[in-house]
Amino acid sequence: MEYRGLSLDRFQIEAIEALQADKSVLVAAPTGTGKTLVADWIVDSAMAKGQSVIYTAPIKALSNQKYRDYCTLFGSENVGLVTGDLVIRRDAPCKVMTTEILRNMLLGNESFDNLAAVIIDEIHFLDDPERGTTWEEVLIYLPQHVLIVGLSATLSNLHQFADWLHYVRNRDVVVVEEYKRAVPLSFRVGTHQSKLRSIKKTKELHAKMGIRKPKPQPKHKKFYGKKKGHFKRDRSSRETTHIDIFRMLGQEAHPYLYFVFSRAKTESLAFMLSRHNRQSLLSPQEQSQVQEHIDRFIEQGGGAAINKHLTRLYRDGIAFHHAGLHVMLKNLVEELYEKKLIRVLYCTGTFALGINMPARAAVLDALERYDGQGMIELPTREFMQMAGRAGRRGMDEEGLVVMRMNLEDFPDMLPRIERYMNHSYEPVHSQFSLSFNSVVNLLHYHPIDRIQQLVERSFLSWSRKQKAEECVREANEMERALAAAGFDIDVAGKMPKGLHKQKKQLRKLHRRAEYNQSQSWKEFEQRIEFLQRWHYVKEDRSFNAGAKALMFFQIQEMFTTELFLEGIFDSLPPTELYGVLCGMVVELPRNVHVGEKKRYRGISRRIQAVLHSDIVQESSAITKQVLVWEPAMIPIGKAWAEGDSLEEILESLSYSTDVSGTLVGAFRRAKDLCMQLKNAWSDFPGQRERMHQLLKAVSRDEVEVIA
Repeated sequence: MEYRGLSLDRFQIEAIEALQADKSVLVAAPTGTGKTLVADWIVDSAMAKGQSVIYTAPIKALSNQKYRDYCTLFGSENVGLVTGDLVIRRDAPCKVMTTEILRNMLLGNESFDNLAAVIIDEIHFLDDPERGTTWEEVLIYLPQHVLIVGLSATLSNLHQFADWLHYVRNRDVVVVEEYKRAVPLSFRVGTHQSKLRSIKKTKELHAKMGIRKPKPQPKHKKFYGKKKGHFKRDRSSRETTHIDIFRMLGQEAHPYLYFVFSRAKTESLAFMLSRHNRQSLLSPQEQSQVQEHIDRFIEQGGGAAINKHLTRLYRDGIAFHHAGLHVMLKNLVEELYEKKLIRVLYCTGTFALGINMPARAAVLDALERYDGQGMIELPTREFMQMAGRAGRRGMDEEGLVVMRMNLEDFPDMLPRIERYMNHSYEPVHSQFSLSFNSVVNLLHYHPIDRIQQLVERSFLSWSRKQKAEECVREANEMERALAAAGFDIDVAGKMPKGLHKQKKQLRKLHRRAEYNQSQSWKEFEQRIEFLQRWHYVKEDRSFNAGAKALMFFQIQEMFTTELFLEGIFDSLPPTELYGVLCGMVVELPRNVHVGEKKRYRGISRRIQAVLHSDIVQESSAITKQVLVWEPAMIPIGKAWAEGDSLEEILESLSYSTDVSGTLVGAFRRAKDLCMQLKNAWSDFPGQRERMHQLLKAVSRDEVEVIA
């Protein structure tokens, strides 16, 4: 089978044939094998029949890239983009949108009669703690005639996930798996002691050399250096650095991606390599091409985002990329990389997520990362997502993957490396936890019996019921064994001492079965009871003012609703209000210092009091949503609403890492919240008009950039 002049692989043909048979598909394949061709085919097929398709992705960068790709592939007149802050051609047959927008459309009872399919890229993000519930809601609420095209990394419980999808969609779901990469991967350990070696040879060398990990210095011993706790390090046990890896790889490994797990580190390492190398990795002709791109970038309004240091870095063929980077700089770096003008790119893991930027090699700076609470081992799924960027189809015979470490650390790293090599992928687990916004919208639009059906169709509820059935089966087997031995647990009387443990286990199984059968609905009822206790919802489940307001707020839902009910938003000047909204959507890095925040202590204390109120804290504990309040964002957001440029705002701050992307992200998210506030004031024309004007003021420059 061919599609758009390409001869399709086995798994692509299998997926397309399933879609032709009107079946949903789950396509699991390594990064870079061509999963997206299946999505492209369903778009073509649906539009040829006069039907529509929706594409969703977990991150905006991927959505924006797909929007650009689809405009090129299918014609811009046929492709729309719908996000919280931007709507382009909403009636186009192919729409790229965020999962949250689609969920809201489904809750609002919009018509989807002409919708043929929904493409859910990176569908395994269903187990994301913050956003996974929204993905489940979409799969539950979508009309049954809509096909699901799920694109996924490899999962250990893919067939279990497909069984749930079949149950919830009430139609066949075909699982299509591909394990073979178009370009095979070769794995190496990179240490300054042993250079680049295979895992097997590194293991042999470590055993031969008998290197042991240095013992940590006891705190009471004499220290050297100027700062307390700083000890002299033995030169022989120095860290393997990114410079070591650069030297080991040589030019034949260019271009390569160097993955780190800190935004600040992507920047510092990139500049460090530039200083170390002292000469460009590009030819004079290529340097001129880079300069042409930069000149065009400045002409198109990007002058505020770039400086002489970045210009020098890019001309050296080195760059960095992370979520906090200025949105226009991200586009410039991606453009230079696509044109093969970047030889070494330091980036965070988001660069590996779906964005089609393959490399000759991929380097992982560490095999652990911070998860918001502490350091965790890098999951296999994430490791392979990054490793999978190595190897360019049609260009490389193999992709090189390097793991940076010290030789003495290798024994500690070996168990997790072996898990990666054995493809021990983690299962996808449900994170289903309905927000209070979802609860009140469900109560508003559906009768209680219909809501129970929807809640009990969640992956979490389904998984619990599977566990309950297992418990029942195990309990039945145990009861039969006891009966065969002549004992009836329901009949009072003495039992042999050895059987008491079995009787206790039997009761435990019955309790587990009962818990798993009904727990999901009980959790929903607990949310209703919470809303009734705080007088948001009446005993008959009709709405008081609190629930009516809560219907509009998804961002910091209960925190925002309480501020709204307290009237704190009512009298704030629009620009200061926008600053407050910015403070509710982002926490600034610790190295950012803002000068004017003392001026806003009064409003900050009022908001802080609401933040620490019982209702807000208890709601956060129930839904596990992280509360955010960053008073330092007030003057920053206010300045943006007043018309200051991003460059002017950045000049007023003190920071050591580029935060322009963080600020633009906050401005966009605050704009989403501003829109929710505008909708909540639907019965107050004056306030609604105030929000309308504010939205116009903040919808400019970097906030509107998508390409």
